[in-house]
Amino acid sequence: MKKLYIYLCLLFLSLSSYSGVKKASFLKKHKIFGKIGDNCFWQPRTILSYPQNIYLGNNVTVTADVKFYEHDEIQRMWNDDEKYKGKKIKNYTSKIIIDDNCVIGGSSIILYDVHIEHNCLVAAGSVVTKDVPAYSIVGGNPAKIIGDTRELYKKRLNINNHN
Repeated sequence: MKKLYIYLCLLFLSLSSYSGVKKASFLKKHKIFGKIGDNCFWQPRTILSYPQNIYLGNNVTVTADVKFYEHDEIQRMWNDDEKYKGKKIKNYTSKIIIDDNCVIGGSSIILYDVHIEHNCLVAAGSVVTKDVPAYSIVGGNPAKIIGDTRELYKKRLNINNHN
């Protein structure tokens, strides 16, 4: 299985000229993630350490340079310290869940143990460390709620009606 994963990752990177829709279809076809819904868009070029911990709903857009940290390396602080005499600590891994109709803006970071509920927007460059409630727009480091996607929808409708 590990050889297959490595092969698929190398193949995936070679598809970098593919559109985000084709990349998402590739990930879904080869069951790389824990789940990937229909009509998704995937632009990152990174290889995940634990792709089985990523769960994407339907119509999820993940734009360029987004990073998912589905694990940490904190255990190395103790395990690699010759002064530490306790039990070995395992590295921590956990799921990242993104529900339907979400957009993750470019260069954002999503940490493990995060659930982004439906119809959310993560502003570019955000660092998401906590769960995000439905219809939220979050931004910053750490990401905080800065708006509501239902209000953004109304603003966009207004802009479109004036053009």
